[in-house]
Amino acid sequence: MEWLRSVVLGIVEGITEFLPVSSTGHLTITEQFLGMKINDIDVTAFTAIIQVGAIAAAILYFWKDIVRLVTGWLAGLFDKNRRGTDYRLGWAVIIGSLPIGIVGLLLRHFIETSLRSLWIVATALILWSFVLWFADRYSARLEKAPRAHLRDESSLTVVDALIIGSTQCLALVPGVSRSGATIAAGLLRGIDRTTATRWSFFLGIPALTLAGTLEAVTNFDQIAHGSMGWGPTLVATGISFVVAYATIAWLLKFVASNRFTVFIVYRILLGLALIGLLWFGVIADVVAPDA
Repeated sequence: MEWLRSVVLGIVEGITEFLPVSSTGHLTITEQFLGMKINDIDVTAFTAIIQVGAIAAAILYFWKDIVRLVTGWLAGLFDKNRRGTDYRLGWAVIIGSLPIGIVGLLLRHFIETSLRSLWIVATALILWSFVLWFADRYSARLEKAPRAHLRDESSLTVVDALIIGSTQCLALVPGVSRSGATIAAGLLRGIDRTTATRWSFFLGIPALTLAGTLEAVTNFDQIAHGSMGWGPTLVATGISFVVAYATIAWLLKFVASNRFTVFIVYRILLGLALIGLLWFGVIADVVAPDA
C-alpha cells in the first residue's frame, strides 16, 4: 500500500505544484482518501519532501535562466560596472524569497498542525479563487487598454519581487496555492501572465528547496520508521519530478494565450465538493490534538 500511495501522491504533487490550485491542499485531500493520518509528523514531512522533486524539475527546466541570473548577480557583486538587469533580478529572487522563509520557520508547528484541517483547505480554495479571478480580470483589462501596457521581466524591480514573494506566505495556508498567490500578485502589479508565471517558479525554488531539505534532515527517523518509509518517499519524489517537468512545459504554453478561468472554476467546484463531503460525514476532518 505504501508504494501505491507513493505513486499516486507523486503524480498529484507533480501535477499540482505549479498550477494555481494548491498542491498542499490536493495532497492533504488525497492523503485523507488514502487513509493516511494527515496530522502525523511523518506524513507532513513526506508532503514537504516530495515537493523537492517538483522543484528539481523547475531547476532543470529553467537551468539556463538560473545560470544567467546567478552569473549576472555574482558579476555585479564584485564589479559595479557590470550591474545590469540580471544583477537586479538576482537580488529580486533573493529578497523576494525571504518573507516565506522567515514566516515558514516561525510558524512551522502551527502550519503542520492546525492548518491541516480540511475545512481550511476547502475555504481557502474557494476564497482565493475570487482573488485570482479579480487579478486575472485586471490583467485582461490592461491588455485591452489603449494606453496601458503589461510589464515584462526586464521591468521587474526588487520591490515587485518583495511584494510577490510576500504573498507566498499566504500559501502556507493549504488551499491558497503558492503559485496562485504569486501569479495573482504579479498580475495585480501589471506584469504579463507569462512573466508572472515564470517568476512564480523562480521565487518558489529557494523556499521549497529549503522546506523540503529541512523536513528531510529534522524528520529523517520519523520518515524511516513512519507509515511511508524512505523508499516510497524517494519514489514519490522521483515521480513528482517527471510529472512536474511536463506540467511546467504545458503551463507556460497555456498561459501565453489563455486566462486562468479554468483553474478558478475548478478550485471553486473542488472546494464546494469538499465542504459537501465533510458536511455529510463522507470524510472526517483530522487535525492535531494540540491544534
